[in-house]
Amino acid sequence: MQEAAGSNPVAPIFIFLLSDLLLILLTNDDGVHSRGLLALREELAARHDVCVVAPERERTCVGHAVTLHKPLRIREVNQGIYATNGFPADCVYLGVKVILKRNPDAIISGINTGPNMGQDVHYSGTVAAAKEGAFLGIPSMAVSICARSRFHFEDAAATTMEIVEILGSAPVPEGTFLNVNIPNVPREKLKGFRVARLGKRIYNGEVLERTDPRGGKYYWIGGSAEQYEDIEGTDFYATEKGYVSITPMGLDMTHVDSIQTYDKLFRRVL
Repeated sequence: MQEAAGSNPVAPIFIFLLSDLLLILLTNDDGVHSRGLLALREELAARHDVCVVAPERERTCVGHAVTLHKPLRIREVNQGIYATNGFPADCVYLGVKVILKRNPDAIISGINTGPNMGQDVHYSGTVAAAKEGAFLGIPSMAVSICARSRFHFEDAAATTMEIVEILGSAPVPEGTFLNVNIPNVPREKLKGFRVARLGKRIYNGEVLERTDPRGGKYYWIGGSAEQYEDIEGTDFYATEKGYVSITPMGLDMTHVDSIQTYDKLFRRVL
């Protein structure tokens, strides 16, 4: 498999030091008993020191929620595996600040059951956990598998290990993290890696109205969202063609190209 493209050499960097045993904090949004999480733990633990801190139940689509108005609790469900009643971002913060004795060398969130591409990254608890790691100055990545059933978790875990090894000799710009999406195929069928920008998913915007047995109305938000814009260079395009999509994401959400436009508008006001 070919290596991912290099990063900006000018930016301040963090580096994974693969010559030593890594301390890796592992989390997710599917819950502490998720098969994807456990498969990734087994793969990484063969070479590195792995600590799992994950939600006690599924927290899909919670975004970057943090718990401020109720107590957070931690319980060890197995050696080196901890569950919390918080959100994925809470898990990262508790793992770094409470459970571990030092900062981990890396934080990996996943393996998520289902892709996190395009604008879905703004809803994803998986991606939010990696973002929280970047907030704390720790090299982080979110990993998802592009399927809804019959997952090739072991293959995806081996691919994640390879990404960690590639990053062992490459700089990671400060204030960034990686969003990784892996096609759900046997590992030998993967075509390689593609560094890609976020694509655009096409939502049908449907809100389903239902009536409960007592006559009250309730609603399901979502509907089908499996379509996307077929544009070369995006994460959707890469995974559809059989490549592992790797999207560098940043903490600064400023839309730089719009600054001059808005500056001209608001200079006229005062």
